[in-house]
Parts: sequence; structure tokens; C-alpha cells
Amino acid sequence: MPDKDASTPRVFLIRHGETEWSMSGQYTGKTDIPLTAHGEEQVASTAKFMYGSGRLIDPAKVTKVFVSPRKRAVRTYELLSGSKEGFETTESLAEWDYGQYEGMKTKAIRELRKSHGLDQDREWDIWRDGCEDGETAAQVTSRIDALIAQIKQLQAPHMTDSEPKDIILVAHGHLTRAFAKRWLGYELSFPLSLMMEPGGVGVLSYQHHNVEEPALSLGIGFPVGS
Repeated sequence: MPDKDASTPRVFLIRHGETEWSMSGQYTGKTDIPLTAHGEEQVASTAKFMYGSGRLIDPAKVTKVFVSPRKRAVRTYELLSGSKEGFETTESLAEWDYGQYEGMKTKAIRELRKSHGLDQDREWDIWRDGCEDGETAAQVTSRIDALIAQIKQLQAPHMTDSEPKDIILVAHGHLTRAFAKRWLGYELSFPLSLMMEPGGVGVLSYQHHNVEEPALSLGIGFPVGS
């Protein structure tokens, strides 16, 4: 069906805006820090161009919003939507638990691991090796897969109708990329290089109106105004 109102369901994958630690390159998992002033401006700009009636993310077409419980993610959705309501927080979208590496930078993490006798013949790769006293790739995969199953259950009955069926997810740098990999059926260690800027929006959907054919929307056509 060519009408955009009857298009295949989409999942809008949104990274929270800039924080002090995202600027400095420090790993920010459970530490509950706010957006910077610039981070709030980033999200407000995203909202201006992408969120609203007739825009790419049209709230009239959204059936569910899932948000990480961290304040930087919650604030991002509030700025995006202009509302403090209408969303569900879920630990499924919380950032990777970095364990001992919380607040550290990549170089320091690699040095720490080598001092622990790890990675003597190769460099640390979070997608493969996980985090000491934090989450493994398998644990992150498990919680993402549970949410993907829930999303597919919500969207499967509406592959071709005009009911509200889009879903918004607001999460974090590693988590958004991990989610995209799992949506496509890849292990987290699969060498697929993905980037997600603070305040950025990615779009996931399905090929051929088929819930068993999840896909990345590589190029997005914007709605035509009336």
C-alpha cells in the first residue's frame, strides 16, 4: 500500500544528548549524570526538524515509547516530545554496565586489563570481552532480545494497516548500537561499525512488510507536507 499512513512499522532509535562524560570519552553506564546545556540544545534541534505532526516521527503514529531509566535519557525524551508523560522506562535500554570501567577512558581500561593479566595478545573489545564486574556481551544481548521480542509482538499485527504502530526507543551510545546489531540478527562481536551521535536518530523497520525480516532503514524519505 503506497499511502505513508499504511507503511511498515518503524522503530526510532534515539541516543540521549551530550553529557560531560560523553564529551570527555568516559564510559558512562550507571552513573546518573544530566545532559549538558549543549546536549539539551542538540535534542531540541532534533525535535524541531524530526518530531511532530507530519514530520518523520509523528506522535499520532506512535504506539509505544520505551526509555532508559537514566536521567539523561528521560530528559532527552521530555525535550523531544515536550511531555513528561506517555513513556515507559525499562532497564532493557539502560547503558552497558561497565563495572570496574565506569568513568574510565578506553586507553586506561586497556591498561587496567593488561595489569590483570588479560588481553596479552590482543586489544580489549567490549563487544567481545565485556566488562570486569559489569555485563558480558551475552547479558546485554539477553535483555535486548527480550525487548525486541516485545516490540515485534506489538508491531506484527500492523504490518500493512494504518493503525499507530511506530515505536520510540531512547537509550545510550553502546546500547543503541548493540540494539541495531541484534535487530539485524548479528552477534555483538560481529564487525559491523556503527555510529550514533548524541541526540541522533536511527530508524529500524522490516522488509516486505514481514516481521521476520527486520532491517535497517539506510535512507529515509521525509513526509511531504500537506
